[in-house]
Amino acid sequence: MNRLAHHQGIHKFFFTLGLTLQLSKPVIKHLIHIVDALTTKGFSGTLTDIHYWSFHPNHRTTLRHFFTKSPWNEERLLGKLQEWILSQVERLAKRKNQPLFVSIDDTICQKTKPSSRAVHAIQGCDWHYSHKDHQSVWGHSLVWLMVHTFTQAFPFAFRLYDKKAGKSKIDLAIEMLSSLKVKRAQPVYVLMDSWYPSKKLIEACLKQGFHVIAMLKTNRILYPKGIAIQAKQFARYIESKDTRLVTVGQERYRVYRYEGAIHGLDDAVVLLSCVYSIAESRQNLSTGLELLRSRKDHSVVEFIYDAAKQDIPIDVIKKQLRIA
Repeated sequence: MNRLAHHQGIHKFFFTLGLTLQLSKPVIKHLIHIVDALTTKGFSGTLTDIHYWSFHPNHRTTLRHFFTKSPWNEERLLGKLQEWILSQVERLAKRKNQPLFVSIDDTICQKTKPSSRAVHAIQGCDWHYSHKDHQSVWGHSLVWLMVHTFTQAFPFAFRLYDKKAGKSKIDLAIEMLSSLKVKRAQPVYVLMDSWYPSKKLIEACLKQGFHVIAMLKTNRILYPKGIAIQAKQFARYIESKDTRLVTVGQERYRVYRYEGAIHGLDDAVVLLSCVYSIAESRQNLSTGLELLRSRKDHSVVEFIYDAAKQDIPIDVIKKQLRIA
């Protein structure tokens, strides 16, 4: 596709959103060039890149003026885009008789820590713990919300997490959920990992008529027969005969279903999935874990024994075992 046809396609999309009558021609022109650059291989996120990769006819300072001084309403643009996204996923979900899913998560856009002599440091950056890197990294932390069906997914909203602003990631997630005005012709399931399912967020979902599917931390308190116990401790008492065999695609799982109170909620369903350890031991979860841990201990001893026979220096062995 040539550059002119590409720009015409972007303009047609803005027309579909109903923006061409609400935004001025200069604003539409800038937005077309921005989208063009964003979708070009080699783009790395700078104004220089936008100017270069979209073949913008004006000097790049006009782009800086556009972002800082131009009278255009970015909330209106986001609102129109969200309306279009919801119409797409609702239509698809209804046509295929599928539920609508909403995913909540966060990510870190890592940046280079500026030197103490930097005149203009990037605003909003801070130290955030990265679970991927297992350490704190410098950058922006974003909480985002995706809307999707089984086959299509769209980014719906995001918020910049600022420790100094006083709003938690839970608060930001609730803000975004409140802007999700779905018709609810199909059931809506909110998906989140183990960091998010607080009582506050779950109640906000239920208030809007949404169902919640979330991962739970293993230290979450359950109350089987009224006795408070952590999920990981409760799992030790689960026998294979108490589980059900569930097949998902080519994978097979042993699942135990708990229904009752969990910490912060009076009624919930918790599915404890026992896969690898049960399969290996052909017994209950506790026995399986003992077997796997025993195997690991034996493998460490065998590694040290073999390394010693080969006269490998002890510092190398310690480094390999990550105890140096």
